[in-house]
Amino acid sequence: MSVTADAVRDALDGVTDPELDQPITDLDYIETLEVSDNGDVRLAFALPTAWCSPTFAWMMAADARDAASALDGVGEVRIELRDHMHAEEVTRGVNEGLSFETAFDTADGEVASTRETLDRKARLARQYDATEALDDAGLDDRQIARLRRGDVTFEDERATVDLDGLYVELDARPLERYLEKARAVDLVSDDDDRLFADRDEDALTPADVPRARRASRLAKTNMGGQGGVCASLHASRNPELAGD
Repeated sequence: MSVTADAVRDALDGVTDPELDQPITDLDYIETLEVSDNGDVRLAFALPTAWCSPTFAWMMAADARDAASALDGVGEVRIELRDHMHAEEVTRGVNEGLSFETAFDTADGEVASTRETLDRKARLARQYDATEALDDAGLDDRQIARLRRGDVTFEDERATVDLDGLYVELDARPLERYLEKARAVDLVSDDDDRLFADRDEDALTPADVPRARRASRLAKTNMGGQGGVCASLHASRNPELAGD
């Protein structure tokens, strides 16, 4: 059974601009998405400027290819980067399964280390939303600092936090998004791991929580500011998006 364009787009909701930590679908980067009767996928996307980091462009193209390819019923996936100074290298390299270093002879650095750096920044920014949600649910700094992965369970769209037999329920999304990045940087993997950490990824004490909250708020603010700049540049290239 072939896949639908809606299913592909839903899968692409999990592909983010790594610098902004926002889905490429929300950012209106996708220009065309076509799915043939036999499940072949053709996706074209464009970034806010022609000089956006080729490393970031590569990561988005490769992640989009992998997200679409993972769906049942998908055949060949072809990704095209448009209107970019390195469009040819990215398009060719991702579709031919090359490494970034092979596609770019003069590449300085590697995708893996760049992704790790950005994942750590996103982890810190997402921690702000997670701890704010817990604070709104009534947890104090001592309880937040002591939380371990095994204290939190998820069901449907709700999260339940076990505070030594006292259960608190809240919206799951902020905690799920945080855990996605915490796992990506190997900060949280086992049930005994502390849920939150400071900028240096050291476990929090209750006294550390206010300072960690300020650091995570700053990371989130910086990402938001950069996102605003990129959104303006993207709208300038695509006037039809100005009213969205």
